[in-house]
Amino acid sequence: MIFSLALLLAGAATAKAQDTVEPTVGVGLVSDYVWRGFHLGDVSVQPELGISYQGLSLSAWGSVGLSNPADTKELDLTLGYEVGGFSISVTDYWFNVGPDLLGRYFQYAADRTNHVFEATVGYDFGFLSLAWSTNFAGNDGVNKADNRAYSSYAELNVPFFFGGVDWTATAGVVPYATDFYLADNFALVNLALTAEKEIPVTDSFSIPVFAQLAANPLTRDLFLVLGLSLGL
Repeated sequence: MIFSLALLLAGAATAKAQDTVEPTVGVGLVSDYVWRGFHLGDVSVQPELGISYQGLSLSAWGSVGLSNPADTKELDLTLGYEVGGFSISVTDYWFNVGPDLLGRYFQYAADRTNHVFEATVGYDFGFLSLAWSTNFAGNDGVNKADNRAYSSYAELNVPFFFGGVDWTATAGVVPYATDFYLADNFALVNLALTAEKEIPVTDSFSIPVFAQLAANPLTRDLFLVLGLSLGL
């Protein structure tokens, strides 16, 4: 999610309507899997498959640990729509650990599912983008009263260009208590600076590479992540 899905869910891309169906096939490799300020895995491979048409998109994204086979496996399905700077999406996150210890995918019972369903709405103003995401079903966290928290995450991204490199400054917060994000109240969980650049291999082929320095003030963690992606 560091390089592709997180940007989609944050609504960081501006939609351009296509007259034809456009497929997406790609794979990412990251030195650490860090999502919204939380460490979810070590060296990971992250395949992606998607299709889009006139702002409507459907994608599948996954993550599997390479250096640590015990890392949680993940498979996410996202249905989204973008028009102008506005974006909206619904994502079904699935992990192979959770209430259903057997890790079955097609298990949706409220007390046994490993799925988390999230809705995201965002707007890209060009010079900055804003997004709000809320879990509305599945294996969500609970609040201080031990009720479903409808766990939420809000993010601000500011892109800029400096030194021949594309940069993005990110700030992400959890607005209220939920153990899904380990937050007892409002919490700043993600401060990140990401640099992206395409490394030329031949005259017609280059590899997108990124480096990210990310801090989580809530957990007092600091990460330096390197990643690359290959796609059609």
